[in-house]
Amino acid sequence: MPKTTEFIEGKHYLNGINPFSEKRVLNDLEIGYLHHGIETNNIGMQLITGFAQCAQNKDVKHYFVKGIELAKKHIQTFENILLDSNVQFSTTSGSTVTTSKVPPFSDKLMMTCVYYLNGFGIVGSSFGTIFSLRKDLSLQTALLAKDVYFYADEGIKIMIKNGWMEEPPQMEDRTRIIEDK
Repeated sequence: MPKTTEFIEGKHYLNGINPFSEKRVLNDLEIGYLHHGIETNNIGMQLITGFAQCAQNKDVKHYFVKGIELAKKHIQTFENILLDSNVQFSTTSGSTVTTSKVPPFSDKLMMTCVYYLNGFGIVGSSFGTIFSLRKDLSLQTALLAKDVYFYADEGIKIMIKNGWMEEPPQMEDRTRIIEDK
């Protein structure tokens, strides 16, 4: 535990992108969001694995399989950063996916769940991007957020194609109302 308060004394604290410059050790916030990223993607991967096993629609099943691979990519990226920094981590899921192929939910509900989880994933990546003071970590998390964004966009298109995406309530179109006589 720290016994004194330390202050950043120069821009070198932000280093990380240049492969020839020395990277500083990870700070507590960075370690925290890397662990959080591993944990949430591990849980998401298990959930989507169960969804993929029982999805009825082929597009939905394929979409969920892509989500599993995306979660693996996130986990590997975060684990590699921690390992490169000699930080110990453990990810025990505490549960496993059953072998059941009986759908407990409709494809529409499962897609809606993944839609919301994608939103949370983008927010989590944004948190890591904003609060990391090491530029290489900010870049990594921004690139991962981009992948989640495009994955989410693909899911929205599947939901629209199948008539599952409800339109949220909207504001009145004041310009049209004013112009119409």
